[in-house]
Amino acid sequence: MSYAVQVLGTTIRTVRAIRAKLPSTSTCRAPYPRFSRTHIYYGHLSPLRNFHSFPSTMCTSTPQREILPTNVKPVRYDLTLEPDFSDFTFKGQLAIDLDVNDTSDKITLNCLEIDIHDAAVNGKAVSKISYDEDMQTAAFDLAESLQSGSKATLSLTFTGLLNDKMAGFYRSSYTDESGNTAYLATTQMEPTDCRRAFPSFDEPALKAKFDISLVSDAKLVHLSNMDTKSVEDLADGKKKTVFNTTPLMSTYLVAFIVGDLRCVENHDYNKPIKVWATPGSEHLGTYSADIAAKTLKFFDAKFDIPYPLPKLDMVAIHDFLAGAMENFGLITYRTVDLLLDPSHTDVNTKQRVTEVVMHELAHQWFGNLVTMDFWDGLWLNEGFATWMSWYACDSLYPDWKVWESYVADSLQLALTLDSLRSSHPIEVPVKRADEINQIFDAISYSKGSSLLKMISRWLGEDVFISGVSLYLKTHMWGNTQTSDLWAALSKVSGKDVVAVMDIWTKKIGFPVVRVEESGNTLTLTQNRFLATADVKPDEDETLYPVFLGLKTSSGIDESLTLDKRSTEIKLETEDDFFKINADQAGVYRTAYSPERWTKLGDAGVKGKLSVEDRVGLVADAASLASSGLISSTDFLNLVKAWSGEDNYVVWESSLTSISKIKMALQFEDDSIKKSLNAFCLDLISPKLAQVGWTFSDSDSFAEQQLKSLLFGAAAANGHKEVVEYVNKSFDAYVAGDKSAINPNIKAAVFNTVARLGGIETYEKIYKIYTNPASVEEKIAALRALGRFESEEILDKVTALLLQTDIVKSQDVYIPMQGMRAHRLGVEKLWAWFTANWDAIYKLLPPGLSMLGSVVTLASSGFTQEKQKEEVKKFFEGVNTKGFESNLAQSLDMITSKANWATRDSEDIKSWLKENKYY
Repeated sequence: MSYAVQVLGTTIRTVRAIRAKLPSTSTCRAPYPRFSRTHIYYGHLSPLRNFHSFPSTMCTSTPQREILPTNVKPVRYDLTLEPDFSDFTFKGQLAIDLDVNDTSDKITLNCLEIDIHDAAVNGKAVSKISYDEDMQTAAFDLAESLQSGSKATLSLTFTGLLNDKMAGFYRSSYTDESGNTAYLATTQMEPTDCRRAFPSFDEPALKAKFDISLVSDAKLVHLSNMDTKSVEDLADGKKKTVFNTTPLMSTYLVAFIVGDLRCVENHDYNKPIKVWATPGSEHLGTYSADIAAKTLKFFDAKFDIPYPLPKLDMVAIHDFLAGAMENFGLITYRTVDLLLDPSHTDVNTKQRVTEVVMHELAHQWFGNLVTMDFWDGLWLNEGFATWMSWYACDSLYPDWKVWESYVADSLQLALTLDSLRSSHPIEVPVKRADEINQIFDAISYSKGSSLLKMISRWLGEDVFISGVSLYLKTHMWGNTQTSDLWAALSKVSGKDVVAVMDIWTKKIGFPVVRVEESGNTLTLTQNRFLATADVKPDEDETLYPVFLGLKTSSGIDESLTLDKRSTEIKLETEDDFFKINADQAGVYRTAYSPERWTKLGDAGVKGKLSVEDRVGLVADAASLASSGLISSTDFLNLVKAWSGEDNYVVWESSLTSISKIKMALQFEDDSIKKSLNAFCLDLISPKLAQVGWTFSDSDSFAEQQLKSLLFGAAAANGHKEVVEYVNKSFDAYVAGDKSAINPNIKAAVFNTVARLGGIETYEKIYKIYTNPASVEEKIAALRALGRFESEEILDKVTALLLQTDIVKSQDVYIPMQGMRAHRLGVEKLWAWFTANWDAIYKLLPPGLSMLGSVVTLASSGFTQEKQKEEVKKFFEGVNTKGFESNLAQSLDMITSKANWATRDSEDIKSWLKENKYY
C-alpha cells in the first residue's frame, strides 16, 4: 500500500507527507498526504506495551505467532459473490481445493463478520462449525477424517456485511451526477481483512489460485484481479461475470469491485491499461494512465521480468482508508491520489500522484510476484516499493531531482520516528493480527527505503538492481524472508551484505556519530540516538556498520566504515574542508563542534556542499538541537547563514526545522513565536522579492516549488504584502473568479484567511469544502477549517468530525492536522477527543488502524510534562490494544518537546534578542 499521509506534519509540504499510512499518516497503503508516500501510519490494558519490548532477535521465525493450523493447505478458491445495495449485505458461494498435509478431522480458517449457512467437505456436511471471535477463525469438525497426502474440497455458502469501515468487501458512497447518493462495492484486504469478505486462509504465505465470479445488476461494471473470461445474462436484469484464473497470489491481494464506473484507456504499453472512476470524473485519470504505461515499461526493463498479468486496472475510490493498495492487476486509490487535471494542479500534488502510482506498480513485482512470508517482513514490500518509486521518478523525470527531496522526505521521516524509544526494528516480530496495522509506518516504508538507498550506493545502483532482478527471478510466485534478498545481493556484488544489513534491520534505532577534532585527526564515536536524550546503557549496546562517506576538497572516500564504538581518521591537512556522510546517504546523524558547524555553514555558501549535504546538515542540526546534543543557536546560525539559498529543498528543510522549534515552544510566551515569525520573514523576504509569486507556463518544476514554498511561509509568518494579496485573491475567488488563485498557492491562501478570519470566512471555506472545484480543493478547504483561532468556530469544526455524512471517516484526520498548527487548536482537539472517546472508538475501531493515527494527532501536540501526565491519566484503564504503539510514540514526542523547551527556550530567546528579532 501507499501510506502517504503525513499526519504530524514533519515537512512544510502538506501534500507530500508519505503509504503515513495514515491515517493511517499508507503506500502498500499510501494515506493522504504522504509522509513519504502524507501519512499517520497507520486489548492490552495499561501499562502500555511497545514494540521495542519484543526481543529484537525475533524475526520471521517468531514461534509465538498466531497462525492457522498447517494440516491443510489451500490450492484454489472458486468464489462467487453478489452484493445487495438495498441492505448492504452480500451473498457468497465458495469452494476451496485443499492439499491435506496431515491426517485431520478438523479444518480451521480465518473468518470475521461472516455468517456461514452450510459447509461440506468432499460433498459431506460438516458435523460442527465453531467460531473464535478473538482469533478470527471458523473451525469445521469433519464427518470423516482426511488422510495425509490426499486432496479435499471445502464448500460453503455464506452472507456477509457490505460494511462502511473500508475493510474487506465494503461499500463506498458518493454523489452521482444527478446529486443523489450512490454506492459501489469494493475491497481492501491488506493486511488481514480478506476474512471479512470470504472465509479464507488469510496469511501471505498461503498462496493459491483464485477463480472469481461477480453477480449484480447488469448495468454495473465488474472488475477483479484478472481479465474477463465470460459474461452471462441472468434473470431479473442481472449478470454474472466470470474472471480468468489468477496466478498464485496471497489473499491480501485479492480484489473485486462492483459499481457504476467509467474508464479512460492507455495503449502505450503491451497490456491494456485502464483508469476507472465514477461517471463524470473518469477523464481525470488520463495523467495516471500515462504514468502507468511509462512506469511498466521502465520496470519491465529494470527487473528483466515482464509485467506478469494480462491487464492493469486502476480505480479511484471515494472511501479509502489508505492512499492506495497494490492489489494484483486491480490497484485501488483514494481519488486524490489517482485523478487530477494537470493544468489545474499544483506541482506537489502532481509529484505525489506520480510517485504513488509508481509505488503501487513496483509492488506488482516486489510484493505481489514475490511476497514476504509473514508480516514481520512487511518492509520487504513497502521499503522496496518506496525506494523504487523514487528511483523510477528520478529516471523518468530527471528535472524533478527527487533524490534531493528524498533527504528531506523519506530519510527524515525514518529518523524522526526511529529516534523515539517507542520505535521498533524494521523486521519487527508480530504475533497477532491487531499488531500488524501498527507497523505500516515510517519504519517499514521510509527507514526501509533509506537502508535500500544506502546499500544501493554501497554496491552501486546497477549492481543493486541486478541483485533485485536475481531475487525476483529466483523466488517468482513464492514467499521469502529478508535473508533471501541479502543472499541475492551478496551473490551479484561479492560483498557480505548479510553482515552489514542484518544489524540495521533487526535492531531498533540508529546512531549519532560525534566528531571531535585535534589538528588533522578526527575521532568519531557512535552512540544510540534518542530524541528524548536519555539513552540507557542497555539501549546503547548495538554497534552499527556506519558508512562514513568522508567528503573533503579531494572528493569522497566511500571506503571508510565505523563498525566499532570509536575510530580515528587522518585528514590530509589540518585546515582541510570535510563533512561526514557525504550527500547524506547514511542512516544516522552527525554531531560536530560549534566551530565546525560555522565552517560547514561557510562551506555551503562557497558551494562545497551538495543540495543533499545542505539539507542533511539542516535536518541534523535541528534534531541534535532538539535533543540537546548541540546548541539550538548553532542550528539558528546555520540557517541564517544560508539565507541566500536558491534551492527549494534546502529552504523547505530550513523552514520545517524552524517550525519544529515553534511547535516545541507552542505553550511558552507568545513573544517567542512572534520573534521566530520575524526571523522567518527576515530569512525569506529577499528571496521572495526576487522570485515573486506570479506563476507562468515557462516556470520550471523547481521554480514553481520554490515560489509556492516561500509564498506559503510568508503568509504563515505575516508578510504584509502577501497577506494583502491573500485576502484580495480569496475575495475574488469566492466572488466567482476561479483564476484568482493559482493552484500552487491555494492551500496557503485558504490556511491564511482561516487563521485571520471569523465566522464569515468560515462559512465561505465551508461552502468551498461542500462544493469544491476538485478533490484537491476539497481537502485544502477541509484542512483549513482547523486553522481558525476562534473557540466558537473550532467548536463548529469539531462538531463536524463525527458527522460522517459531512466529513468521511477516512478524512477525519485532515481538519485535525489544521488544528495542531496552533495552541488553541491543540487544546480544543484534546478536549473534543476526550469528550467523544466512546464515539471515536466506535467509528474507528482499533482493528482498522486509523484510530492510532487519531490518537497521535489528538495528543502529541502538547509540549509540557503536566500535559503528558494528563494524556497518560486519560488512558489509564483504557484498552489500548491496536494502538498502543501510536500512544507510546505520542508520549515520547511530548517528552522530547518538553525537554527542548525547558532546556533551550532562554537561549533561543537570547539569540533572537541579539539578532534584533525579539
